[in-house]
Amino acid sequence: MPAPTTTCSPPAAATASTPPTPETLAYSLTLPAALQSPAIARAATRTILRAHGLEDMTDAAVQVVSELASCACRFTPTAEFYAALRYRDATLRVILYDGHPRHTNPRLAAACETRRRAALRVLACVVRACGGDWGFGDAREPGGGTRMWAVLPHQGARAYLRGAGGFER
Repeated sequence: MPAPTTTCSPPAAATASTPPTPETLAYSLTLPAALQSPAIARAATRTILRAHGLEDMTDAAVQVVSELASCACRFTPTAEFYAALRYRDATLRVILYDGHPRHTNPRLAAACETRRRAALRVLACVVRACGGDWGFGDAREPGGGTRMWAVLPHQGARAYLRGAGGFER
């Protein structure tokens, strides 16, 4: 008796031809900890935002991604870092994980945190101008490392584009 055959249909999402929307923006990439990676992250961010109809967030988002990627490349002792972009509730969330472990010695931890904050000064200005938030801390991922993040409200990033964020354009 021949075995019954079944066919698998692709999921509905795979067959649908709906264009991307802001609410479907959810991307992650692993990049090498190399000099060209911040440029790759910037290009990917521009493309992703354009594809999802969020061009008005591009200036602020690309600057944030660039600052976080540059910092990750500078601090990670590993060969790569991980970046994620998510859009939910009219807010773009940018998260980067690098392999730099948190120091257990309090003086080393304080010195390292000071250096990382100094490396992220421009990021802090951009996020503040957009009315967002940012930070860094333990990765809470297997293998440890550091998690850096920034949250950009859509309205604030749009105002940044128009120069209303406190920067001269």
